[in-house]
Amino acid sequence: MTQDEMKFTVAQAALEYVVKDTIIGVGTGSTANFFIDVLAKMKNDIKGAVASSKATAQRLKSHGIKVFNLNEVVAISVYIDGADESDDALNLIKGGGGALTREKIVAAVADQFICIADESKLVTIMGNFPLPVEVIPMASNYIKNQIIQRIGGTPTVRKDFITDNGNLILDIKDLKITNPKAMEIELNNITGVVTNGLFANRGADVLLLGMSNGVKIVTA
Repeated sequence: MTQDEMKFTVAQAALEYVVKDTIIGVGTGSTANFFIDVLAKMKNDIKGAVASSKATAQRLKSHGIKVFNLNEVVAISVYIDGADESDDALNLIKGGGGALTREKIVAAVADQFICIADESKLVTIMGNFPLPVEVIPMASNYIKNQIIQRIGGTPTVRKDFITDNGNLILDIKDLKITNPKAMEIELNNITGVVTNGLFANRGADVLLLGMSNGVKIVTA
């Protein structure tokens, strides 16, 4: 089974977690795109969706799925999104697509967070995938220096990329993340950081992994 086939399979499995007659949250990225495409089959069973990025909103609308602004809704039953890395405790690194801030906001509102990924994303210790940090542009050099002093690693500005919020992304390489909850807080305490791509203090409730022989369900 190819990686795309595993992503499709896990996207299909995620439909079981969609709560009918509610508004759901939908993430950003290649695996989330597979989910949006299969969600179209049951678009009449939900009231609509809150999108974590402009690209996701456009894809949802292209399938005829109603998109709500988060400020218009009272509750989100479930948030379904991919990840760049996950450990066994369902701490995640997200933000490879640059939508980490909006993803984190929607995940915070949702009653349940279902993460969908292929088997390559499950690791023992996170950090091989560069950790994204969304920053206010004028503070980028200050934040790079603070990151090096506080947690180490090698932060660099993502080239030719501006977030949907008008900010920059710093990608931190050369990390071994052994305490993701503490690191998430430490990074967010740096002045000028909007948020970082560690989803640890609000990690996934369920991880659905696309495997070569089907879907593996991981719970904390």
